[in-house]
Amino acid sequence: MTDQPMEEMTLVRATIKGDQQAFQRLVELYQGPIYNMCYRMLHNAHDAEDAAQEIFLRMYTKIETYDQSRKFSTWIFSVASNYCIDRIRRRRPLVPLDDMAFALPSTEDGPERMALRGELRDTVQRALATLPDHYRLIAVLRYWHDFSYQEIEEITKLSESAVKTRLHRARKMIAQALDKQGGSE
Repeated sequence: MTDQPMEEMTLVRATIKGDQQAFQRLVELYQGPIYNMCYRMLHNAHDAEDAAQEIFLRMYTKIETYDQSRKFSTWIFSVASNYCIDRIRRRRPLVPLDDMAFALPSTEDGPERMALRGELRDTVQRALATLPDHYRLIAVLRYWHDFSYQEIEEITKLSESAVKTRLHRARKMIAQALDKQGGSE
């Protein structure tokens, strides 16, 4: 694709040729976003760390299967989403994570505002945890990773209408869960 960062494609090509430093740089570029997605899907920091490590191992061993005419981010997020869904299916039932705050420190906000934001994030995270896996994945890809509908289609192998339908239903389910929690006021 034309909007693919040149440095990224250079790193991918070098990694395919066995360059360990190029692979390390790709990991550095994607470790935050991949961990974040894993955490939002798996609801557990330790599981997310394990999943991210496994995803990067798979990236390294399977990178030659990557189609360089497509965006690399779409490919790595596809690998990550498939791995997380497989892991969720293996570990049923889901265990919600309520013991970790999601508030990001800010130099502009005081402690009260940070606490309120943390509570809101916890409330939204609990609502997100109530979604079935296939709806949660679409919501995480769209709202936390800001992927376009087309990118979500490529990652999930769903049609555009299926992506939009699942996203619409996910929003409705989150709103209902927030109503039940009293968090939509």
